[in-house]
Amino acid sequence: MDNIYAIIPVTTFKNAKTRLSPFLTEDEREKLLKVMLKDVTDALRKHVDKIFIISRDEEVLSYAESLNVNTILENDNSNLNKALTQAMKLCKGKTRKVVIVPSDIPLIGKTNVAMLIDASKSLDFIIVPSKGGGTNMIIMKPMAIHTHYEGFSYKEHLKAAERKKLNPQVHDSFFMALDVNTTEDLGEIMIHGEKTHTRKFLKELKVQFESSRGSERIRVTRDD
Repeated sequence: MDNIYAIIPVTTFKNAKTRLSPFLTEDEREKLLKVMLKDVTDALRKHVDKIFIISRDEEVLSYAESLNVNTILENDNSNLNKALTQAMKLCKGKTRKVVIVPSDIPLIGKTNVAMLIDASKSLDFIIVPSKGGGTNMIIMKPMAIHTHYEGFSYKEHLKAAERKKLNPQVHDSFFMALDVNTTEDLGEIMIHGEKTHTRKFLKELKVQFESSRGSERIRVTRDD
């Protein structure tokens, strides 16, 4: 039995990250999703036995295959939580733990992933919150809890783990908490994302940033 598998759910590349429109075109947003997913898989590849990407989108699955990771075709009439249940059932009995992460946290490689995975050998449940009350990583036995990735999922996952007496351990990470949804998030990638595929792509798009005293701390622009 392998020690740990990674599960990354991906819905679609097209018409995604609409909050970044019109700063990025639809084609640019699609490419952004791809380079972020590459950063995530590159960071995990060094520390897990297998990576699974689950999606119902054939383009996503085809791209996942180009990254040399395993793919799962998501069932019809599914949603994010059902997709994760499907993936965990496939992993159950084959691995001791699964690490569940989204595809849009390109700074994951800046965190000490090895430390978290090593800690999971003796801990039942590790969770990393995201900005805004979400969840950007769970490490647990497959099907230890049913996931609740809607709304303020972090607290829901903590409650579910506590009900199962899993003694959840919280790891607070700025880098892993940063899922990319806004132009300010792109600025954070430009500041902190050295050597990531995502920052390289944003530089190709001539994304610029500067400190701001307005409603956002970082002003993000593009050179014409």
